[in-house]
Amino acid sequence: MLAGACTAQTPTEPTAQAPVAPATQPSEQAAPAEPTATPAAPKLQADMRALWRGHIDKTRAYAMAVKDGNQSEADAAANDVVTNAKAISAAVASFYGDAGGAEMLRLLSGHWTGVKEMTDAASKGDAAGVQKGMDDAIANAGEIAKFLASANPNLPEDTVNGLMVAHVEHHHAQITQIMAGDTAAEADTWAAMQAHMDVISDALAAAIAKQFPDKAS
Repeated sequence: MLAGACTAQTPTEPTAQAPVAPATQPSEQAAPAEPTATPAAPKLQADMRALWRGHIDKTRAYAMAVKDGNQSEADAAANDVVTNAKAISAAVASFYGDAGGAEMLRLLSGHWTGVKEMTDAASKGDAAGVQKGMDDAIANAGEIAKFLASANPNLPEDTVNGLMVAHVEHHHAQITQIMAGDTAAEADTWAAMQAHMDVISDALAAAIAKQFPDKAS
């Protein structure tokens, strides 16, 4: 059973010479989703939601600390992102073994690398750096989709890739808005990110419950 528990650079302000690239518009796949009326594995679904919500909580805290120039908080948030990734990977390992968990951790590390690249570059007004981080994260989304689809026949690769790309787009939009001090727009993106995490979590939980009906609960 999945464990439900889940529990960095001094920035400069964006410069006029190197503006932060405008945020991409997140995919429509980010629409809010309510819990299914009768999920096959309610505890698994709740645990997955907690773990994946933890991911965006920590990455958001990192971006805000970088924006504020608070190195100690940025370092703590970065450590929390890694701790959360390890918790997600342990959950994967509980179904797919140690090798599956290790691969998930490698892929989540790649995701965090891209998000961190975007955050650090945006804080300096480095549009090229933001784009590189975005490109790296999009490529990593494809790797995650391929891995999950190969592990679980109930997770079509194209569907998972679309969900993960939309998630990366949310990160990009949020980071851009935080660095620009656009709190109203970021609040809207944050609400969409949280809903989209539930979409991803529920899809994973449902697929795992179908693949392991005697193990998931």
